[in-house]
Amino acid sequence: MRLVTVHQGRVEHEVVCGAPNVPQPGGLVVFAPLGTELPAKRLTIERRSIGGVPSEGMLCSEAELGLGDDAEGLLVLPPGAAVAGARLADALPFSRDSVLDISLTPNRPDALGHVGLAREAAALFGVPFTAPAMTLEDLGGGSDGDIEKLVTVSIDDAARCPQYGAAVLVDVRVGASPAQVRWRLASLGVRAISNVVDVTNLVMLEFGHPMHAFDLDNVRNRRIVVRCARAGEKLRTLDGIDRTLSEDDLVICDGAGPVALAGVIGGSESEITAGTRSLLLECAYFDPPGIRRSSRRHGVHTESSHRFERGIDWGGTRVALARAVSCVQTSAGASLAARPRVFEARALSRRSVTLRHAHPEALLGAPVSPADAADVLLRLGFTRSSPKDDRDDWVVPSFRPDVSRAADLVEEVGRVRGYDGLPSTLPRMRASRDAGPRQALARRAREAATAMGLSEAVAYSFVSVRDLDAVGAPAAVVTVVNPLSEDRSVMRTSLLPGLLHAVAHARRHGERSASLFTVGAVFLASSGDLPDERLVFAAILCGERSPWLKPPEPIDVWDAKGVAEGMVFRMLRRRASLRAASGAERPHALHPRGAAFVEVSGRRVGSFGPLHPAVAEAFDVDPPAVAVEIDLGNLDAVGALAERFTALPRFPASTRDLAVVVRADVAAGDVEQAARQAAAEMAERVVLFDRFVGGSIPEGHASLGLRVVYRAADRTLTDAEVDTRHAQVVAAVKAGFGATLRS
Repeated sequence: MRLVTVHQGRVEHEVVCGAPNVPQPGGLVVFAPLGTELPAKRLTIERRSIGGVPSEGMLCSEAELGLGDDAEGLLVLPPGAAVAGARLADALPFSRDSVLDISLTPNRPDALGHVGLAREAAALFGVPFTAPAMTLEDLGGGSDGDIEKLVTVSIDDAARCPQYGAAVLVDVRVGASPAQVRWRLASLGVRAISNVVDVTNLVMLEFGHPMHAFDLDNVRNRRIVVRCARAGEKLRTLDGIDRTLSEDDLVICDGAGPVALAGVIGGSESEITAGTRSLLLECAYFDPPGIRRSSRRHGVHTESSHRFERGIDWGGTRVALARAVSCVQTSAGASLAARPRVFEARALSRRSVTLRHAHPEALLGAPVSPADAADVLLRLGFTRSSPKDDRDDWVVPSFRPDVSRAADLVEEVGRVRGYDGLPSTLPRMRASRDAGPRQALARRAREAATAMGLSEAVAYSFVSVRDLDAVGAPAAVVTVVNPLSEDRSVMRTSLLPGLLHAVAHARRHGERSASLFTVGAVFLASSGDLPDERLVFAAILCGERSPWLKPPEPIDVWDAKGVAEGMVFRMLRRRASLRAASGAERPHALHPRGAAFVEVSGRRVGSFGPLHPAVAEAFDVDPPAVAVEIDLGNLDAVGALAERFTALPRFPASTRDLAVVVRADVAAGDVEQAARQAAAEMAERVVLFDRFVGGSIPEGHASLGLRVVYRAADRTLTDAEVDTRHAQVVAAVKAGFGATLRS
């Protein structure tokens, strides 16, 4: 620690400082007096004592000022750079700057460089723009003339690397970049490394064109080969990791093996060091999809890969290379050893797009004259060719890979003119129509479900194998080749997983009761090449029901029964038959007690019942919960009855109750059906209103309570008529099921 006397104009301050490079008296340093805020360190300078000695401020490093990464020593200014007591912004004018943080969509790689942003700003504000026009010819030929005398470049994969630019510089003096360069890089979020590497980063930020520098003395055999990696090849990258390469990886090789993962990251063997005296500058164009695959495969995302995988300006390779060579000559005192060259393995051409004069107005909904559209496109760098009376042909610049059709040109015109200038108009609305019988069936199912008070949940068609196994659904037959996640890896064979996840989500957000349904396709195994795509209805009810004038009651199997019967009746105008599901036939998602099949005219169309506890636990759904599934295709195949409207009854009804004791294995629905058939046309309604076991009922038996409502459409029934018909009902139940009357 040192006690330093700081002269701030006529004022002196005593400061305790531990930096190793405190200059001799008269040196210029940056002093932060008491009360100064340093945003880079989120620090406010306060009076403090160090070793019992009060310190009245702080001498600052580059890192503390936010001018760079150097935190080891003080920022010492050259003699005469400023007057003692002057503000830092006056001593270092470059430190006073504004940084714009913009958000870009992936389709605009041209805006990943300052030149592209300047072009865009000029077009938006209607001011002239002149792009940098330095060429390789401006650099001269170099001492050795042809670059191939110094390094041999060959491109073995022309599809993945159409262009490869190279420049050789000698007598390089590697060191730290000037403070102004380090500050500029730090303000843009890039770490300063050396004057050579910093140039490649500055050119990348300026043109949006990544570059790489090799130590030419470490390029074996003075040879560069651009090819795909061979199986088993390895590369130690600049981050110190040994990577095993894939045959799909494009690599830059020297005479012995890979020295860089093309477009992503360089290799450590040829990196620029303090001892580098000659270097090879690379400025290439790589095919975006290949760079994207390599970056993801190796888990490396760099400033270079970020740009290459979006598509850089292949037409600006020569300008960017010339700019980098010029900057290295200036910053590192290097000499150009040979004339730089861009090797072309495959010719690249600019697109041509035809724009009809009426097209902008048709898409934007506002008048746009051909002259206005042309003015915008010319400002954005597009070139007009072959103008005609009703249309123009536009050549798309190489820095706009996102423009490929006339609608893209119209979008450029619209956004530069301003979307706020477009009038607000309502689109023409037409009544929607079902696209076919399948859509009509799905609509009818949704209308029936919502009419019963259920809420629709929209679920993904992709689910996980784990979820299908949890509900005991058939094995998946369609697997996603490149799923976004394991949870969306196969196409569903049941609608229940999506509904159960929706219910669990509602539970986690405090909603304890839910009545959800969904209508969608499941994809099952078939004998053909394509899966059997079936339209299915599914519903989950859980929590409590809220009956009128009663306290809330837990959901039970009768709620599921009501939904199943209601769906059948509302869609077909038919009554469903219910049959207990047991043994191997029972759906695995349902509890053995209460599971049942839904049948219509002898055809099985679905199932319902309480959710199995194991399923509820797997999806974090608290009981009680019930499920309903209906195959809408099977249901529709039964055929709907025609709707008939009848007048309200004119004559009174007569009601009789019937309580019988039957074996416990007798289905109540069968007893109900037998009573309805015996009552024939005189029965308006037959309802099971009670089932009771225990008490005075013999073991293995159950008591069923039936209510039969008798009514005639043309007269009032007499008691004798009703008694006679009811006696027939009792006799039919006794004979058919061995039932006994219960008093």
